[in-house]
Amino acid sequence: MIERLPVLILIFLVLTGPGLLRPQEKLTLTLEESLKLALEQNPLYLAEKAKEEGASSMVRQAAAGFFPSLNAQGTDVLDKKVFSVEIPPFFPGMSAQKVKLDFTRTYQLSLNFQAPLYAGGRLVSGYKQANYNLQSTRESIRRTGQETVFNVKKAFYGLLLARKFVEVSEEAVALAEKHLKNVKAMFDVGMASKFDLLRSEVQASNLKPQLIRARNGLSTAELALKSLLGLDLKQAVEFKGELSFKEFAADADASAAQALTNRPELEQLKYQRMMADEMLKTAQASTLPTLALGGQYNLWSNTFNFTGSNWESYYSINLVLSVPIFNGFVNSAKVGESKAVLKQLDYSRKGLAAMVKFEVEQAVLNLRQAKESLLSQEKNVEEAREAVRIAELNFAEGIATTLDVSSAQVALTQAKTNYTQALYDYALAAAELEKAVGDGQAAATES
Repeated sequence: MIERLPVLILIFLVLTGPGLLRPQEKLTLTLEESLKLALEQNPLYLAEKAKEEGASSMVRQAAAGFFPSLNAQGTDVLDKKVFSVEIPPFFPGMSAQKVKLDFTRTYQLSLNFQAPLYAGGRLVSGYKQANYNLQSTRESIRRTGQETVFNVKKAFYGLLLARKFVEVSEEAVALAEKHLKNVKAMFDVGMASKFDLLRSEVQASNLKPQLIRARNGLSTAELALKSLLGLDLKQAVEFKGELSFKEFAADADASAAQALTNRPELEQLKYQRMMADEMLKTAQASTLPTLALGGQYNLWSNTFNFTGSNWESYYSINLVLSVPIFNGFVNSAKVGESKAVLKQLDYSRKGLAAMVKFEVEQAVLNLRQAKESLLSQEKNVEEAREAVRIAELNFAEGIATTLDVSSAQVALTQAKTNYTQALYDYALAAAELEKAVGDGQAAATES
């Protein structure tokens, strides 16, 4: 019975705690699922997104300025000096009298109230600045989200490209080994020379390092994508998708117009300018008077006892008017600073708009170039495959050399590589155009 106990414990753990014994389950992710996961787990995007909470708190802080404040204060006087007053005599010949007067109490309690009535527009401008800062922060988050989407697409397409390169390399090795086998068979019966055999062996050996590099590239691409998705690098993941051609509309004028209204960078600058405008109003309002209503209620006593009538109280209500007269020209300097910021933002927006147009134009040109390259390479693969078939038949009939077969195989590998690269370039160009116009959500793969 004792010997069976470890077996029973193992069975219990398997049934009640499978997560302790089973390895991590393998994930299967498409591009769309990868994008969703990245926006949920990418640390850099989450760090940017966390800024919204701070900006929202600043709005609440600015709104608090409109409300009155109420504060309570208690004081225990640890030491004090009693005033002595000398009273002159009322009749000649009499001595003066000294009287000690205590104008303080040991225990003092006070309740202070203050409410702003007029601040020259400072409170309103402060609240608007905080709100515009919140909107600017949200645009910054949207920009980081678009960059994250683009980076994930680029990494996902790069993984598909690396996977295809592995397939091309494996097929190239298989073709070379198949040809080597045929040459050996022909050499054994005296139909092929020693030179043909050696060249075939060299060709097959030369392709294996290429396959090793391709597989290493695929592993690296997988690690890069997992990192972007916020996954454990040891997590088993199957990325599902194939590079394929999907027609993507690319009108330069329409895309540029969309980018000018949709790019988060431009929207962020717009809110920053509105903030600067409110800063100018605040600087100008600093020359205006302020008006506030204040009040104070005080209790004091020499003994800390609430049961008796030893506490004395008094209160005061004040209307406080503050008029700035001279502060060393600080106000005019702040106004000048705000105007300079406004001018800087206007120039920045103009330059950014020009840069956005350039990015859109460049993305459209890259997309068109990628499309032309893709269409030119599509037919080239079929022709190269047919050339390999003909070269192998001719070699079998003795009218072609091993060099002819090897050259045809190399040409086929190059054609497949170029076609796969063209598919990747087109998909990446489409993603760059989406990012340039401020969209970046569509996918250029088939799941």
